[in-house]
Amino acid sequence: MSSLRARIAAPEETSGHHQETRLVAAYRAKLLEEIDLAEMSALAMADRRARLERVLGHLISREGPVLSTRERDRLIRRVVDEALGLGVLEPLLEDASVTEIMVNGPDHVYVERAGRVEQVAVRFASDEQLMQTIERIVSAVNRRVDESTPMVDARLPTGERVNVIIPPLALTGPTLTIRRFPRTYTLGELLELRSLDEHTVMLLAAMVRARFNVIVSGATGSGKTTLLNALSGLIPEGERIITVEDAAELQLQQEHVVRLETRPPNIEGKGRITVRDLVRNCLRMRPDRIIVGEVRGGETLDMLQAMSTGHDGSLATVHANSAEDALTRLQTLASMSEVRVPFEALHDQINSAVDVIVQLARGADGARRVGEVAVLSSRGREPFRLATVSRFRPAPAGADGTVPGAFEHHRLPRRTAERLALAGESLPAAFGVAADDHLLISRKAE
Repeated sequence: MSSLRARIAAPEETSGHHQETRLVAAYRAKLLEEIDLAEMSALAMADRRARLERVLGHLISREGPVLSTRERDRLIRRVVDEALGLGVLEPLLEDASVTEIMVNGPDHVYVERAGRVEQVAVRFASDEQLMQTIERIVSAVNRRVDESTPMVDARLPTGERVNVIIPPLALTGPTLTIRRFPRTYTLGELLELRSLDEHTVMLLAAMVRARFNVIVSGATGSGKTTLLNALSGLIPEGERIITVEDAAELQLQQEHVVRLETRPPNIEGKGRITVRDLVRNCLRMRPDRIIVGEVRGGETLDMLQAMSTGHDGSLATVHANSAEDALTRLQTLASMSEVRVPFEALHDQINSAVDVIVQLARGADGARRVGEVAVLSSRGREPFRLATVSRFRPAPAGADGTVPGAFEHHRLPRRTAERLALAGESLPAAFGVAADDHLLISRKAE
């Protein structure tokens, strides 16, 4: 028998890979014959795993091949992962450096580490084995995936966000994407990571405490949820905060927090609860602040109305590539409501509701940074006008691939500075106050 170590270390060798898979399948079948399923179901997951490892160890010692300690431990791990966990994906899920797992069919598995995507030497034995893993995932959240429902978007009990799409929609085979539960960072920790600088931290902190309505904008994977969570940590204790999310990721530390999460339709296609349903409902719950994990549709209009009618200090994120694009996208999303509102009136709504756009960017080195902080200085039905108050200026990449640069700071609109002063917040020294709005680093976003 060829070495198990060689089969595990070199999964690209098809014959060795299939031999290893057969060995794992054989011991999984023997394990099922040895255990009492009723007894196992009564145990906690950690105790369940420990029991299976002990039983499997006895089986291998009694009748298995001669293996080194390392080979034996790896075989036990693989079999137990197949029996209890997600099989070949378990080591990736336990790797803290992996932020996203992308399975493009059984033979192509990619991960994201430190903002970079790389292929890993992991594969499934077949489409059938990958489908078994997918079915185990979706069944844990009372969902199903088949030809009638070939797409599933869900959150695991441990927090990971999962998206599944299968043939005939996915031409390369069953496709699985797992986005890891983001670690909670404070603004101080983001400062240490150079995601923003000290002066920008002080300004954003003052704006949150002064109840500015903040929109965090950025592309997928730019760190919007991470920054939103960090900003929410600055909300004073004693305020009633209601969070609305499609998949719950925010981890607020305040005591008075109500968390709301959407619900997909059941097997019969009924019972769906959308973000818009939750935003409308939370207005009846006497919130001091509303935090919307991401606006994607008609709920944008409800959120804007809430921001401009007594719920100052609310936070939300939106997918956009620039601060100007964020405003345009908010207008487009708000128009998707069944309530017919003229675009000019939506201009007025956004100018009344939104105070600040925080635009995130991911550099060529994979680092996530606050690329710009822009204050909305337009009023009423005026065309959108943004005043840049903080911006990251990248420099040419270094030999190690990192992107250096510096944060620039500019004058604040007088109205913004006065609002901070009225809230008892001091203006950070790096930011001046414009004597005239025409002197601002500003531009129009039509």
